[in-house]
Amino acid sequence: MTGDVLRTVLDRAFEILAESEDELRDLDAAVGDGDLGVTVRGGTSAARQAMRSLAEAATPAEIFRALAAAISSANPSSFAALVATALLAASRSVATSQSLTRDDVVTMAQQAAAAVEKRCKSALGDKTVLDALIPSVRALEAATSEEGLDAMIAAARRGIDETTPNVSRRGRAAWLGERAQGHPDPGAVAYLRFLEALQRATS
Repeated sequence: MTGDVLRTVLDRAFEILAESEDELRDLDAAVGDGDLGVTVRGGTSAARQAMRSLAEAATPAEIFRALAAAISSANPSSFAALVATALLAASRSVATSQSLTRDDVVTMAQQAAAAVEKRCKSALGDKTVLDALIPSVRALEAATSEEGLDAMIAAARRGIDETTPNVSRRGRAAWLGERAQGHPDPGAVAYLRFLEALQRATS
């Protein structure tokens, strides 16, 4: 996938993701401060604008760096910071690539997940975005190129479903104790919605 194709796909995916603003706001309001919808709306808008400002020959790494800067600047929130961290890790892993191969995509996903895990100081089961992110990356590693995105979505959904009954151990939701039980982690759902948006953008 060339940089030009990548931009086209991501532009459509961000447009679709913005449709989840109200859902993510309500999910976050149940366990946090309710700003995730605003973060996603502002971040997707800034990301799309940043991609339009890039040169036509921009490489995948340049695109990811631009997205990281735009999203982190649009909303100074913890989730935006995690997204920027993931994007910067992805950009470093394909620094010399003019187009993306399947192996590049797997490496990007692995490096992004590792960077997010390190930054948020959490682990699987803590009821964070990692409960969707890490299983989806593992599913990608095991899948063929044709079924990779479908496998990631299914794994992310399972991760969310399995941890929804849990008590949150990180972030604002951890303050709620047992009251957070039965509510999915909003960041994990936002990540799932992004994967689903990618699926729609590439179908």
